[in-house]
Amino acid sequence: MPPDGIRLPAGIRACLFDMDGVLTDTATLHAAAYKHVFDEYLRRQAEPFRPFDAVDDYQQYVDGRPRPDAIRSFLGSRGITPDADTLAALGDRSNQAFLDLLRRQPVDAFPDSVRLVNAVRSAGLRTAVVSSSANTRQVLEAAAISDLFDARVDGVTIERDHLAGKPAPDAFLAAARELGADPAAAAVFEDALAGVAAGRAGRFGYVVGVDRVGQASALYAQGADVVVSDLGDLLERS
Repeated sequence: MPPDGIRLPAGIRACLFDMDGVLTDTATLHAAAYKHVFDEYLRRQAEPFRPFDAVDDYQQYVDGRPRPDAIRSFLGSRGITPDADTLAALGDRSNQAFLDLLRRQPVDAFPDSVRLVNAVRSAGLRTAVVSSSANTRQVLEAAAISDLFDARVDGVTIERDHLAGKPAPDAFLAAARELGADPAAAAVFEDALAGVAAGRAGRFGYVVGVDRVGQASALYAQGADVVVSDLGDLLERS
């Protein structure tokens, strides 16, 4: 039976949540940090300057991917193949830009997401955060929700364990193993196109697309079983 009051399929025993844009309102901070660094870099190139679009470029090339993959993906879309030094420098600058923004702005968890996480935990389901961000721990602590998760697979884990980044399913599969859950008995919650594709590639039991920016069709195209505007839509209304 599905958990009482929660719109999930029967048989789901674990819930794997992306962080930025799903649990916390930090995707805009990441986009702003990348825009600052990419625009500075692109202005120095020979081609006419075309700035990084913090909505379309972020969603298409950056969102959900580990930092090196995101940088390669975006610059590749502009016909640029970064060497190792450029990749490292842009990675360091974008991470520092994000941390600077994080210090200046409060981090909020989406209230309905917190309600859903609490509901699934009360129903006996295990929970994990699966994020490409190397700053996942700091963000969860800043949003005061770190105690809601039984496991965390993040950018630090991905680098340490040499996991392939999203859209590969490796990080989600690692989280499922930590929770002792078969992928078929786990639900993935993602707002990123690459993250939804990872959930589908891992053959997880249910893939929930979270559409906060008007990309429901694209999330379905990547393999989402259902798309909601926020996670509160998965709770039965009393």
